[in-house]
Amino acid sequence: MHVSDYFGLGDAMRGADQRSEGIFSYVRLEQRVPADHPLRAIRDLADAALKDLSRDFARLYARHGRPSIPPERLLRALLLQAFYTVRSEWQLMEQLDYNLLFRWFVGLSMDDQLWDAAVFCKNRDRLLDGDIAAKFFVTVLNLPQAWAVIQ
Repeated sequence: MHVSDYFGLGDAMRGADQRSEGIFSYVRLEQRVPADHPLRAIRDLADAALKDLSRDFARLYARHGRPSIPPERLLRALLLQAFYTVRSEWQLMEQLDYNLLFRWFVGLSMDDQLWDAAVFCKNRDRLLDGDIAAKFFVTVLNLPQAWAVIQ
């Protein structure tokens, strides 16, 4: 028996192992990603390339019907899948469900509903068939700043 246990001090100094199930968080995802994290620069490059593709997206998607996964978010998710060698769309959805860095990079808030893997694949195939994904990656690689981040 330790002296602190004898006097009842051990528990007070150690702290309690309690689970905190807070309902609200007052810290934005942006604040949780370190300022020098390499994905910050990559996200800026991706966003610049996505802005250039806005007209291509408009031509690819119908004006009416059920909303699909925003192509910007889908392409950012594909970048993460490649960077982190996530083997399947199912595993990518799992990562997006609980990985704060992934949510931030894709543009999802903590409360945003996650996509079904089958829906994600269908939307991904639309971008691949329309050559948008290839155009996106070429645009990112042709940005002058891309080579500074890559090297």
